[in-house]
Amino acid sequence: MAEILNGRKLAKALAPDLKTRVARLARPPGLAVVRVGDDPASEVYVRKKNDRAQRLGFFQRSHHLAHDTTQEALMALVDELNADDAVDGILVQLPLPDHLNSTPILDRIAQSKDVDGFHPYNVGLLSQKRAQLVPCTPLGVMRLLEHAGVALSGAQAVIVGRSNIVGRPMAMLLEQANATVTVCHSRTQDVASWVRQADVVVAAVGRPHFVKGEWIKPGAVVVDVGINRLADGSLVGDVETEAAAERAAAITPVPGGVGAMTIAMLMENTVRASELRQARA
Repeated sequence: MAEILNGRKLAKALAPDLKTRVARLARPPGLAVVRVGDDPASEVYVRKKNDRAQRLGFFQRSHHLAHDTTQEALMALVDELNADDAVDGILVQLPLPDHLNSTPILDRIAQSKDVDGFHPYNVGLLSQKRAQLVPCTPLGVMRLLEHAGVALSGAQAVIVGRSNIVGRPMAMLLEQANATVTVCHSRTQDVASWVRQADVVVAAVGRPHFVKGEWIKPGAVVVDVGINRLADGSLVGDVETEAAAERAAAITPVPGGVGAMTIAMLMENTVRASELRQARA
């Protein structure tokens, strides 16, 4: 049976080091979180992020805007936060309502305050192995793998999903760890055949139980990024967890795996952004 890669446990273990780094700063790191509308999942995520920031001693700004907020009004708020010296990190919670275009909004965030790691400048630095602020979920996955002692150098890694949030930056990080990386997507023929060859599988496609347990190579490491709510209210990942765990050497649970590490890495990025900004002051 597979070892469980417990993201909640590791996230808690990382907190003391972050608190030490916060204590060394001339002022507390400032995190501003912006939520638009009343999406229930977004409300839960934002509350968790704010709670974690409070426990670490951050200065916080929380903005909850109405569903009908205009593109111009949201851009103006981002500009205001960019100009606020007390704010080191800005997070605009996704997804946004359909009438808003997230790309120019995320691009508007100052690259030095881009704690989600989505700004083209930060993505460019990551691609050149000069990363400063890295997308939180892929960074959390790498920390989980490192903590578990997973040997990535020379490994065959398969990522299912090619989003800018997870798949693409995940591929860069794994390649920089000397894995040989294959990215599967909606146009990939016979995804199962690629997964069957993988020493490391990262599932980030957003479809419940898309990766079948029988696809998993015996002894592989499986990271399930997906969080999908079924009709009965239960949460499941993109992988058939129980069946995959019968074959894998290690696997992340859903919930309790990658999600907790995503929030932990948001906190780390905020501290790093504060350290970099205060060092330049």
